[in-house]
Amino acid sequence: MVELTEANLVRRARSGELEAMRDLYELHASRVYTVVRRLAGDDDLAADLAQDAWANAFQKIKDFRGDAAFGTWIHRIAVNTALTRLRQSSRRRDLEQSFDGSSTLGNPDRWPVTAAAERVTVQRALDMLPEGYRSVLWMHDVEGYTHEEIGARLGIAVGTSKSQLSKARARLRALVVGAKAEVVDHGTS
Repeated sequence: MVELTEANLVRRARSGELEAMRDLYELHASRVYTVVRRLAGDDDLAADLAQDAWANAFQKIKDFRGDAAFGTWIHRIAVNTALTRLRQSSRRRDLEQSFDGSSTLGNPDRWPVTAAAERVTVQRALDMLPEGYRSVLWMHDVEGYTHEEIGARLGIAVGTSKSQLSKARARLRALVVGAKAEVVDHGTS
């Protein structure tokens, strides 16, 4: 009979054994769900975040050194996964709503537009930006990089990153406002 210690399960999971991964999951699933549920505040989102955390953990299991207990390690991955995704989600919502301070396109009484259509409008506007603007805007406003990090990753000066971000926001705002005007014009004709 195989000894089912956590260390043995981790060793077997590191070699790709699915049964060991399942056993580790069963040992720690409730703890992972509980921590991401506290962060998410929503059952469905917590389930998604927990699934993402487990996927991340099993992708990184070969990096697990055993300096801490597996439960501590998976807890840290769950927290980091949840915080990263929640931060990105918040930044996307802020980006979508920052163009005019509202969350609907046009006048919702005259032309009802769904949130999905709004996201499509923003995505189309993003696609129309020059690549340098789009990269800096996405890295800063969505992914949360600092101008120093953006400069290092893209090989540009910090001042260039700041300038491109400012220009990207202005251009994006103009593109979205133009799309809103077009929607309103077509909605009243």
